[in-house]
Amino acid sequence: MTCHIIIVSHDSEAVLPLCLDSLATCGSEVRCTLADSGSADRSFLEALVGRYPFPLQLIFCGDVGFAVANNRAFSELSADVDSNDTVVFLNPDAFVETGTLQAALKALHSLQDVAVVGGRLLGCNMVGELTGRLDSTGIFRRWYGRWYDRGQGEMDSGQYLEGGEVPAVCGAFMVCHPAALRDLWGEDSTLFDPSFFLYKEDIELSLRLRARGWKLCYLPQARVRHSRGWAEERSVMPISRRMMAAENEVRLYLRHPSPYIFWALAKYLLVRFGRV
Repeated sequence: MTCHIIIVSHDSEAVLPLCLDSLATCGSEVRCTLADSGSADRSFLEALVGRYPFPLQLIFCGDVGFAVANNRAFSELSADVDSNDTVVFLNPDAFVETGTLQAALKALHSLQDVAVVGGRLLGCNMVGELTGRLDSTGIFRRWYGRWYDRGQGEMDSGQYLEGGEVPAVCGAFMVCHPAALRDLWGEDSTLFDPSFFLYKEDIELSLRLRARGWKLCYLPQARVRHSRGWAEERSVMPISRRMMAAENEVRLYLRHPSPYIFWALAKYLLVRFGRV
């Protein structure tokens, strides 16, 4: 059983080595595909090849965004993935703890009709030191339509230790069954919707998998430290980033029609005209 790891990078020099270091100690047969989306320093990435005890393939995609880069990486390796293998989408600022991959792989291949297993994402700084706060224990939706990472920002006091089905899985760590990915890939040769350059693409993928009868699960034993190295206080986030997130929320409900689109439209208008 081979674990095919796909990582999309963009100027990720500060966190990528620690991410790859964490895979070197996971104890599973790992192959890693690093799809770069427009980083300024290619030489840094090229220097990583041969440095780790697992094969590392580089793909330079240009600045195409998270969804397209993931799709290109999967296209490159899909022929080598068999039914007993696993495909993992991992962010470069996510650091896998020892035993996590083994636990997630076991759950994925033992549970029926499960497409994706997500883990207990723990907040950390950019060198992997825990903050004591949770980052994500699955993605859920408020009654009015807003999607959110359950537990994000809460002090980790042992809550959310029961696994089970969740509405969506955070894209920072998605352990995927190859049959589920091929189910989508065979439809139009895409996994992540390419119109989502950044933000909400993990939710859109989750919704599409569920619509085809697949389940998504949260596994608390699968622990991943997530630094969210891109994160900033909302007040200092560029308006272009906030607009992109708001536009993608509208796009999400256009792809998956729902009355919740009124929430998304209200958020978009507030961001565009109220600069909130």
